[in-house]
Amino acid sequence: MPEPVISIQGLRKSYGELEAVKGIDLQVEPEEILAVLGPNGAGKTTTVEILEGYRDRDGGDIKVLGVDPAKPTRAWRERIGIVLQGTTLETKLTVRESLELYAGYFENPRPVDDVIGLVGLEDKAEVRAGKLSGGQQRRLDVGIALVGDPELLFLDEPTTGFDPSARRQAWEMIAGLRDLGKTVLLTTHYMEEAQFLADRVAIINEGRIVAEDTPENLGNRDQLPTRITFHLPAGTTIDRLTGFDRLSTQEDAAPEPLVTIESQDSVTDLNRLTGWAISEGIELTGLEVRRPSLEDVYLQLTES
Repeated sequence: MPEPVISIQGLRKSYGELEAVKGIDLQVEPEEILAVLGPNGAGKTTTVEILEGYRDRDGGDIKVLGVDPAKPTRAWRERIGIVLQGTTLETKLTVRESLELYAGYFENPRPVDDVIGLVGLEDKAEVRAGKLSGGQQRRLDVGIALVGDPELLFLDEPTTGFDPSARRQAWEMIAGLRDLGKTVLLTTHYMEEAQFLADRVAIINEGRIVAEDTPENLGNRDQLPTRITFHLPAGTTIDRLTGFDRLSTQEDAAPEPLVTIESQDSVTDLNRLTGWAISEGIELTGLEVRRPSLEDVYLQLTES
């Protein structure tokens, strides 16, 4: 069985009296995309900076690609790539020139033309970085991180500020890194991003990991009830709508009272509900069947 790319046991870090990281245990496996979520101040950035070798820790055992990041070597640094949340590109250099510049820092860089293709900037190769759109600049950021052909990439909120179209394109690019055999640790505030990209999600809150699992199962999400909601037409009562364990009505909802059913067996309960509607001869206005989202679980775990 291959060794974990990242192994953390009992990681601790304090700033004066503030204990920012309070004993984190975590592993990241080869060719895995792990998304780290958490509110501002939860300890995400501190943890990632320690893993990157740019911040000292107060306690715990850590191995990143088999090396303690507190004792980095040049050879080790060439095996990781980093995309910071905010970077400053050389605006006068073209995409190709930028990648050639950074490729010169590595003993065995990936061919620049390969990198340009991987990040989808073939038609922008001779365009200056300062003329690129925000999404294209972010692609160049990832290209710079890839040009050394690293085994592990750290992506810090890689799509912050993107419009929906640019964000979706970036996701496709990041997902493709797994196909290249890369391991990715990314931080994000976008639940949909974690859902789309991550093999596993770890939620950090107040310096501790409070949940870790696949996006589908995080926080026992697969066992939480499904919500069935609809608006009750005027003049209709729910006296004969029976057989549900958890049913509630919000009378002040617009445009009509909102009925909510929390169901552990959504197929059976939906069949019962539609049968009732047919027998009463009414429309189920605004009918929605909604499984708990990753965001629902995240808020439940991080809101005090």
